[in-house]
Amino acid sequence: QVQLVESGGGLVQAGGSLRLSCAASGSIISINVMGWYRQAPGNQRELVATITRTGSTKYADSVKGRFTISRDNAENTVYLQMNSLKPEDTAVYYCNVPLIINYWGKGTLVTVSS
Repeated sequence: QVQLVESGGGLVQAGGSLRLSCAASGSIISINVMGWYRQAPGNQRELVATITRTGSTKYADSVKGRFTISRDNAENTVYLQMNSLKPEDTAVYYCNVPLIINYWGKGTLVTVSS
């Protein structure tokens, strides 16, 4: 079992920045990949970024150059630094750990006003 708790969402104006955090607990010794997904109203959940234990990253094209995913293995925490935010980034952001079971956090809402 893995528990994921996100924090850091909120309301920001377009062009602003936010930093999301996700702390993992439980059976964390087996975690390799950690990631962020988002779901806007009426849309499917989509990948934002992932990072492996060794630091290899992957980003959605829509966030490349604006978002940065990072990780603190000692603290079992993954971060998402979001810069130059756009109204279309508005969504609930979910932390994800893919193991035999796909673990998800409860999500944190990011709202970007124009």
